[in-house]
Amino acid sequence: MPKITFKPHEEICPEGKVIEVEPGISICDAALRNDIEIEHACEKSCACTTCHVYVREGLDSLPEAEENEEDYLDKAWGLEPDSRLSCQAIVSTEDLVIEIPKYTINMVSENH
Repeated sequence: MPKITFKPHEEICPEGKVIEVEPGISICDAALRNDIEIEHACEKSCACTTCHVYVREGLDSLPEAEENEEDYLDKAWGLEPDSRLSCQAIVSTEDLVIEIPKYTINMVSENH
């Protein structure tokens, strides 16, 4: 089974965490099932950027982002070449290293 290593995040995962997951699960679902409370304001429907993550290792093993995800990523805080929406990034058979950004943009709670 592939492993996902979450790098430490000051609020969400202060110590970092390594989890084993079945291929075919989204990074977001894997995090939530393992008590890593990544934000997902649109309930994982690819309609916001709150679950934005950086895939520091293993990016090439993920299916390519579809156009809708790319459109939302353009609105994400701190966009980088290895950015993905964790609700859309489906784990394959390779290990991943994930970094959760320091900030996120929540269009609902921030009254935009």
